[in-house]
Amino acid sequence: MTGLTQRQDLILLIKHACHSGARLHQACQLLGLSSRTVQRWLRPRLSQEPTPALAPPGREEPQATVAPAVPTRALTDPALSAPASSHADPEAPTSSPIIPWIPLSQDRRQAGLRRAVTPHNKLTDTERAAIMAVMNSQEFKDLPPSQMVPRLADQGRYLGSESTFQRLLRHHHQHTHRRLERAPQRRHKPKAHIATHINQLYSWDITYLPTQIKGQYYYLYLFVDIFSRYIVGAHVFASESADLAAQALQEVCSQQGVLPGQVVLHSDNGSPMKGQSMLAMMQALGVEPSRSRPSVSNDNPYSESLFRTLKYRPLMPVRPFESITAARQWVVGLVAWYNEEHRHSAIGFVTPAQRHAGQDAQLLTQRSLLYAQARAQHPHRWSRGIRRWSPVSTVFLNPDKPTAQENL
Repeated sequence: MTGLTQRQDLILLIKHACHSGARLHQACQLLGLSSRTVQRWLRPRLSQEPTPALAPPGREEPQATVAPAVPTRALTDPALSAPASSHADPEAPTSSPIIPWIPLSQDRRQAGLRRAVTPHNKLTDTERAAIMAVMNSQEFKDLPPSQMVPRLADQGRYLGSESTFQRLLRHHHQHTHRRLERAPQRRHKPKAHIATHINQLYSWDITYLPTQIKGQYYYLYLFVDIFSRYIVGAHVFASESADLAAQALQEVCSQQGVLPGQVVLHSDNGSPMKGQSMLAMMQALGVEPSRSRPSVSNDNPYSESLFRTLKYRPLMPVRPFESITAARQWVVGLVAWYNEEHRHSAIGFVTPAQRHAGQDAQLLTQRSLLYAQARAQHPHRWSRGIRRWSPVSTVFLNPDKPTAQENL
């Protein structure tokens, strides 16, 4: 919002620029104004005298006001300092437009008044002090406003609404936990991990398998290699415990030949994952733990996605398992199908077993050659390039968001 004196100075600058041959919109743009704003400033009020007519070309306007010095940029800018003939239409008159000096009026908009209006419903200082005294009293010092207001109403006292209490607490920097409890803490995203080979990054979780007794389940402990999507361990037990999890992890590391410090094992924050037996086994095997945030399922996406694929297969029994032996037999067949037959979309539609054995690059190269031959035989049937069959070289777990500098 510009004042009257500043407007007059701006009008003089614009007038000087237009006399020098610049167009009105160019002069306004250089000063950060719009032409409509300048036109509104020049519009006379009804109570003022009629607007003087435009001065004819070549005649000075009848005013004694001397225009202030034009800024250096306005004099050197080609949009304002170029002669009128270089900007004007060849068929238009050669005379440059002249903006008459019109007495400027104050801004008549309501927003331009800038009056400091005190709300009629504002609390007085006495009322604010009374509310603060009540909130900090022995009776209410440990209660939130949602508990204070109803209790005051039961006592026949109304001092203000709950939002008023909240606003006063914020104003006095007392809007904190008023009980002996720890404030909620911000959970940070798990550390990002990258896998470029097998046996570098494992993910594991436990899922339920229904039994014939309602409320009782068998528990499937499933370990998957994130790089190859190969199920490296699947065990069915009758209970959840850190001891059984440690036993399953030891078998997986023994079968895969994992060396100390080679594998990062990612899981959620369940009791079997964080039990003393499991932690001791991980330390003994040299396995680095990785945890997801509480109640955030997408921090462990590979295990969740694997369970979704397995449980929604047609091979999933409709009825509960009769015994733990039946459940284990079903899991053996399901793991064989997933590792040996299922073409996984995230690894180029090869089986996890092929990728785990390092055969995916050769298979994808053969597919690319086949597609190239098919296109060479019938090029008119291909409107675009052939399908891209390329191996996935890097797999990420909980990757960091790229910064603005990295996106440049």
